[in-house]
Formats: sequence, C-alpha cells, structure tokens
Amino acid sequence: MSTKPNIRVATQADAAPIAAIYAPIVETTAISFEIEPPGEADMARRILAVQQTWPWLVSVGAGNEVTGYAYATSFRARAAYRWCCESTAYVAETERGQGIGRRLYDALFAILRRQGFLSVIGVITLPNDASVGLHEAMGFEPVGVYRKAGYKFGAWHDVGWWTLELGPADIEPSEPVAFPDLQS
Repeated sequence: MSTKPNIRVATQADAAPIAAIYAPIVETTAISFEIEPPGEADMARRILAVQQTWPWLVSVGAGNEVTGYAYATSFRARAAYRWCCESTAYVAETERGQGIGRRLYDALFAILRRQGFLSVIGVITLPNDASVGLHEAMGFEPVGVYRKAGYKFGAWHDVGWWTLELGPADIEPSEPVAFPDLQS
C-alpha cells in the first residue's frame, strides 16, 4: 500500500535529489531541451533564484526521499505579463503514475493563486503523452504548437503550449506577491 507523499517547499538540501531526478530526462529524452544536466550546485542556485518570486515544491516519500518536484517561473520579462507564469513538474521515474505530479501541481497552483497569479502556461515537448495528460487533467487547455522549435538527439522537436486560468482576470488586478513575502 502506497502512502501519499508530503508536499513541502524545496530547500538547498533538496538540490542533489532534484538534480538526480532531472539528469536522466536531460540525458536520454527530448522532454528537456537542456543538453547537459545541471549538477547539485547549479540546481541549488536555481532553487534560490526561483524562490525569490515563485514557489518551488518537492514531494517527499515515506522514507523522506524526494520523489518529485514542481515550480513556477516567469513566462515573459515584459511587465504586462507579471500575472502569468510558467509551471514545470518532474517525478522520479520509479514514482510515476502514482498521482505525485497532480498533488505537486495542486499545491503549486494553490500557492500561485494566493500570490495573485491569474494564469499558468505549460510548455511540453511533443510527443509526451504523460505530460499532456497531467496538464489536461489539471484543467490546462491547448493553445498551440511551435513546429520544430528545438533540435536535440539529431531530430527537430515540436513544442506544445497549454494554458490554465487560476482566477478571474480583473480589470485592475492586485500586484502578485513574491513567494518569500507570502510565507511571512
């Protein structure tokens, strides 16, 4: 019998297991367009950088091992995009199919709503049935495909775009709250 993982905010101590989850995705698939997997130190820097504005969460199993992670980042740098962000989730290969991605996204989107973000973009290298399935199960709607957007492993890959509305688009929305300020 599998127990539900605990979802918590990522810390610097999670950098190594997060890097370990991500490395085979970079090394063996076109899911990520990175060519070299980031190491522990680089992942630690990424976690710190993301958490200046957005949440980075981990799923922790019964043995206190990191089983997956999810975070949000900037969608675009222009000021008018500040109520929109991009989300990412990865689950350890041995833990897939157990609902971890969905629980991570449920927690992530709840925080993003509290911060005042109104929409989330999902960007998926195609084909990727598992990621498409997760995003659509979470309520994302497909909005388009960039054909041959990335070249990896000797082939061109399409990238699909999905969007999820987190809340109503008010005429004068409040400024999003940075993640560290939300935690205070």
